Amino acid sequence: MAFYVYILASRKNGTLYIGITDDLERRIWEHKEKVLKGFTAKYDVTQLVWYEMHDTRESAFARERAMKKWNRQWKINLIAKENPDWEDLSETWNS
Repeated sequence: MAFYVYILASRKNGTLYIGITDDLERRIWEHKEKVLKGFTAKYDVTQLVWYEMHDTRESAFARERAMKKWNRQWKINLIAKENPDWEDLSETWNS
């Protein structure tokens, strides 16, 4: 089983959200459909702009916790390095 740490954005350089899941496609769908009424639904944070896979829940959880302590610019730099156009990575899953 794989575990994922991911970053969602409302738009380029917009509001950011960091999360963890063991089913990335389902979880992103939940964010986009606003299934859970919380931060991402309130601020329309639905674009998957970065993610990484982990072999264990523990390593994914540790990475998520560490990244949540990062300053905003570090997060933006990470996204820009891997996804300079801030494309919604979930849009290419079924291509």
